Amino acid sequence: MSHQNAPGSSSAPEGETPTNRFRPTAVAAVHLDRIGEAIGVPVRGSSAEVSVTGISLNSRTVEPGDLYVALPGATRHGADFVSQAVDRGAVAVLTDDAGARILALSEDTAVPVLVVADPRNVVGPLSALIYRSQPPTGTAPRLYAVTGTNGKTTTTYFINALLRSLGQKTGLIGTIEILAGGKPIPSLLTTPESTDLHGLLALMRERGLDAASMEVSSHAVSFQRVDGVMFDVAGFTNLTQDHLDLHGTMEDYFSTKAELFTPRRARAAVVTVDDEWGRRLAATAEIPVTTVLTTPGAAPAPGDADWKVTETVPRGLGSDFTLQGPDGLVLKVHTGLPGSFNVANAALATVMVLAGGMDAAAVQAALDEHDPFTVAVPGRMQLVSEAPAAVVDFAHNTDALARALEAVRSPVPGSRAIVVFGATGQRDQGKRPAMGAVAARLADVVIVTDDDPHDEDPAAIRAEVMAGAQAAREQEALECVIEEVYPRDTAIERAVELAEPHDTILVAGRGHEVWQEVKGVNLVLDDRVELRNALTARGFTVLQDDRIES
Repeated sequence: MSHQNAPGSSSAPEGETPTNRFRPTAVAAVHLDRIGEAIGVPVRGSSAEVSVTGISLNSRTVEPGDLYVALPGATRHGADFVSQAVDRGAVAVLTDDAGARILALSEDTAVPVLVVADPRNVVGPLSALIYRSQPPTGTAPRLYAVTGTNGKTTTTYFINALLRSLGQKTGLIGTIEILAGGKPIPSLLTTPESTDLHGLLALMRERGLDAASMEVSSHAVSFQRVDGVMFDVAGFTNLTQDHLDLHGTMEDYFSTKAELFTPRRARAAVVTVDDEWGRRLAATAEIPVTTVLTTPGAAPAPGDADWKVTETVPRGLGSDFTLQGPDGLVLKVHTGLPGSFNVANAALATVMVLAGGMDAAAVQAALDEHDPFTVAVPGRMQLVSEAPAAVVDFAHNTDALARALEAVRSPVPGSRAIVVFGATGQRDQGKRPAMGAVAARLADVVIVTDDDPHDEDPAAIRAEVMAGAQAAREQEALECVIEEVYPRDTAIERAVELAEPHDTILVAGRGHEVWQEVKGVNLVLDDRVELRNALTARGFTVLQDDRIES
């Protein structure tokens, strides 16, 4: 199947191309009859000895020796691109009945064709077989998966930083970037396709990595991107309204997340039980569960959770807190990132690393000596200036926006919170007025603008957000100022224009993203750059430290 770059994607760093960055340098061949045996398709004659050394869903990334998987797409079937895949070196094709019919109508296909009812069901296990991504020898990196609505990216960065502080050679797979022991690779998806994922895991094994942390979105589970992968520890952050355009209901959203916590996908779980969804998951998961309570007073009673956060004290922008665990274990933890949600992220990361087999005393020493939870996470509560405090965050749903606004509000009397945000097009429309209402309740100045409209009318999206904000202001007698300003860079300039040195500006929704998609066109737009430029133009001092832990 031929694909264009996903919206918001970046080109590969120098030296990394789309065709080589997601697989190891050397793969021992698997004969096609072994692949056929794995999926219940007999392969006879000379075809049985065909050597397969890779697998691809994309005709443009096929390499010599690949099995090309031709799947149905939104407008074209992957079978339409078999000739291109063969020209690039594909030695066999896997497709469905519809793909087989397309190939039957075309000129003779020069390579063997395997046909199954639903190829998507076997792509993950076949990728694991071909790349030997997690062999039974135990030489693969330990895998830490993080799922939940909010906090996945930061928690994986925290796990990565803590493991590195413990002397581990680590990898990272997530929304922002992929780290596999070489140069950082910009991410196109939160969780890569299963073919790429297994190739990455094999690459990490080849490069001698000890462990890897990975975001697992509900889309990844629904679209079978993590099929064939076994995680050593799966972690759960929280569940709030999002992605209902895909799932329809919160119940279906939860059920999809819960699939990660089954014996075919993970060996152990660490579940944050601050909300009802977490408590339900902990009670129903089919694998050993360790629970973490990070919100004092939340059910279950603190004594019922395996680990609980106590004695949270502000320090700088972040917090010091205590983690109390079983058998009298106590850990002292610090995070330099603001907000109670980052306390929760740090607590979850700590317990997941412990569940992965690390010694508690060694973890405490690493926390004390290296301060791993002050790692910079791009576009996640990223501080651009201090006077005014100007922050860029990825908060793009109701709960995340509320938490971000609560975290950044200054205690200085007379200071104001100014928020710039919008809602994404072609996504869960129900959250748009709710986000507007949250902003009106928690900010002094609300500037509604565009996020990624995609193919929707930006004005219509803004109108839904504005309606929620204005209704909350009128019905609850709020005193906030509400403005509609677009395009987004102008909205950011407006926020800076209104700000005084003691105020706080939160630019929410897009975080690390560097493109804005409008009607299929990717426009260059980085909130951090626009905010820095606007602050500089007004004479404010901006922070120059843009280091990212990689």
